[in-house]
Amino acid sequence: MDVRAKKLYDEAIQKLKEANDELCRPEEDVVSPLVCRNSHDAIENYLKGFLIDNGLEAGNDESIDSMYEKCKKINSHFEEVHLSGFECNAHKDESRFCNDSTQFSRCFDIADSLDTFLRREKIIS
Repeated sequence: MDVRAKKLYDEAIQKLKEANDELCRPEEDVVSPLVCRNSHDAIENYLKGFLIDNGLEAGNDESIDSMYEKCKKINSHFEEVHLSGFECNAHKDESRFCNDSTQFSRCFDIADSLDTFLRREKIIS
């Protein structure tokens, strides 16, 4: 495994854990932008890590959708991970991240499903 890819996977796992920890708080204490930001970072790092691991570079400004499409071309099983409902993929500005619970929980669900998929494919352990 490429060292840069491993670092991205490790960061993604950490961000997913931080998002999960935030979601485990009492509902009134959950900071939704934090859940969304960490979930978004996890998704981005998982996809970038996979691309790097397969000899492709992902630009810093590349969208989640375009990275996802590249990942599907490398491994068609990526189609099992559905990005529908992922609304904050083009926003880098913190204030524009999802604020209602259905959006941030969807971001978390996508990050979690990517983690599960990559583990099942034995890409990460």
